[in-house]
Parts: sequence; structure tokens; C-alpha cells
Amino acid sequence: QVQLVESGGGSVQAGGSLRLSCAASEYTSSRNCLAWFRQAPGKEREGVAAIYTGGDTTYYTDPVKGRFTISQDNAKNTVYLQMNNLKPEDTGMYYCAARMDIWYCSLHLEFVYWGQGTQVTVSS
Repeated sequence: QVQLVESGGGSVQAGGSLRLSCAASEYTSSRNCLAWFRQAPGKEREGVAAIYTGGDTTYYTDPVKGRFTISQDNAKNTVYLQMNNLKPEDTGMYYCAARMDIWYCSLHLEFVYWGQGTQVTVSS
């Protein structure tokens, strides 16, 4: 069973930055899709960014393009989400998700593994 552990959440003012980390207990393949999702109170969960471990291809939802960057360190089985110029609407619980041994990556995949989440709060 793959376990995902997120860290790096916190409270910042609008315009600030945070860096989230997601450490996986293992990668069962070199071809995996790792993603970040978020859920604000009263809203549905939405995909934020994804990265393919087999080739560094990245995907972003439109509201975060140009502000968020997803990256990876495969030697550490870790994915990062650098969040700059944060806005109050970025507030929510951020979850890491993974799908192992797959030939492509997308925010619309059925992800199998999920972390417990880390809270991000952006004040105006």
C-alpha cells in the first residue's frame, strides 16, 4: 500500500508563497502520475497540478497557471508544489494523489492513493 504524506501548508497573506511537499512511501513503477488537489469549504475538490514521473510533463488548472509550479525529486519519491502570489481563493485543504504504473498523466485520472491533506489559508 503506497502512503502519501503532505507537508508545508500554513497561513500566509495574499501575495505570499508556500511550498508543499508530498512524500510517497514508494514508487511501484518509474511511470507514475502524481497530482495536487484542493478542496475549499463548501466546494468540490478540484485538481490543481499534476506531473508525470516518467518524463516531467506537467499539467495545471487555469486559475493557477503562472503562479504555481509542480516539480519532483524522483530520488526522494517526492513531489513539490511551489505556490507564489497566493490569493484568498487559493485557501483550502490540499491533497496529494498518485496513480502508479501508468503511461500517461492527467488531472482527470482516477487516482488510487491519497494523502491526508495539508491546510493552506490565504488572508486578504
